[in-house]
Amino acid sequence: DEDMLNLALWLKKYDFRLDQVQTFTPTPMAMATAMYHSGKNPLRKVTDDSEEVPIPKAGGVRRLHKAFIRYHDPKNWPLLREALKNMGRADLIGNGKHCLIPAWQPLDKTPPRPVQVATRNRPVPVKANKAKAARPARRGR
Repeated sequence: DEDMLNLALWLKKYDFRLDQVQTFTPTPMAMATAMYHSGKNPLRKVTDDSEEVPIPKAGGVRRLHKAFIRYHDPKNWPLLREALKNMGRADLIGNGKHCLIPAWQPLDKTPPRPVQVATRNRPVPVKANKAKAARPARRGR
């Protein structure tokens, strides 16, 4: 978590704002996959007492890491506030230039999206006032 905090501070310092964060998907025959499954560093000789590599596999840890990378998204601020307080870094919560996230939460002014209910025979919506292109006349045989 400390590394992710440092990454978030670096991203803010250089004004990077990432739109997407992709979850790592292990693929066969890749060194990253060996590291993901074993928790050991495959770049050195792997033994029982090899260097441990921390692998965040739990959903909560991944969610927190994503929130650190997307520190600028207001939806992540409550999670980040809690994490920063737990880490003893409440100094990064506030309105100053050195702060990572603000102390306040903006009101969500976007209306909720309508929920579509899945039905077996849902009618297809018809768009009104849509002029149809004229078809060419058929020629007889």
